[in-house]
Amino acid sequence: MMFTAHKKGRVALVAIVAGATVALAGCSSADPTAPSDDVASGDTIVVGSFAFPESEILGEIYAQALEAEGYEVETSFNIGPRQQTIPALQDGSINLIPEYNGNLLAYYDTEFEERTTEDVDAALVDAIAEDDLQILESAEAEDKDAYVVTSETADEFGLESIGDLSELVPFTLGANPQFGDLGYGIPGLRDVYGVGTDSGDVTFLPIEDFGGPDTVRALVDGTVQVADIYTTSPAIVTEDLVVLDDPENLIAAQNVVPLLASSVYSDELAEVLNGISAELTTDDLIALRDRVEGDEQASPSVAAADWLDEKGLI
Repeated sequence: MMFTAHKKGRVALVAIVAGATVALAGCSSADPTAPSDDVASGDTIVVGSFAFPESEILGEIYAQALEAEGYEVETSFNIGPRQQTIPALQDGSINLIPEYNGNLLAYYDTEFEERTTEDVDAALVDAIAEDDLQILESAEAEDKDAYVVTSETADEFGLESIGDLSELVPFTLGANPQFGDLGYGIPGLRDVYGVGTDSGDVTFLPIEDFGGPDTVRALVDGTVQVADIYTTSPAIVTEDLVVLDDPENLIAAQNVVPLLASSVYSDELAEVLNGISAELTTDDLIALRDRVEGDEQASPSVAAADWLDEKGLI
């Protein structure tokens, strides 16, 4: 994804600055489960999150997994958008936060051309090293913009990928107001997939809630036939929606990735967090969000603990 004003303040194009660790005084632990001397005993890892439920769930997963391995952990959740989280990494208020690789790369290059997970991650390694930050392994899980249709529409017109939307024209597309001009929005739909090359092929309906309930409602009730909805929206499952494949990588990778201050890195810490990334899928995030944001109203801590237990990570 080139970049969008992510819901609930996810996106802010500012320069990433150096991260730092919080070093809290403490005595050495005799606990045999404590981490090795790569991280000084008594140091505390402070895990942060953005101010939306998915990020807090991910922060809980990181924090509880590290605690289970003997780390001293504190949490500082719901910090706000990146105008606040990046300074928090800079001043040591937090040391670790779940990030999204495409959005993170856009801090350094608003016109970045990398699209695949591998290319985005490779570019990130060099971009953030100069600021004494580092990422670990990306999860398969992605929370990113997607072209979405109802299952009925997909079945009727044989829609599987974005390019198949040529079979649907003319249609109305509902998305956030900026989507009409974004590189992966209507211009990309035309230039990359050849959809909407003729006047009147695609009518754009701006909807202010960035893939939220209003956008979902417009899609389900037929006001629009295609909508930009994030891939971890619980509505994907509850409303039986279809996310269209993107074989040309019009929308850049947005994989969940741990971002940490280099000063707190250890092989042991990396092993714990990489183990989480190896298990975490987009379907997992949908289910976790549904538990927290849906009828169950589970707390992020309970949802995180259950997921870690289910995956055998604690």
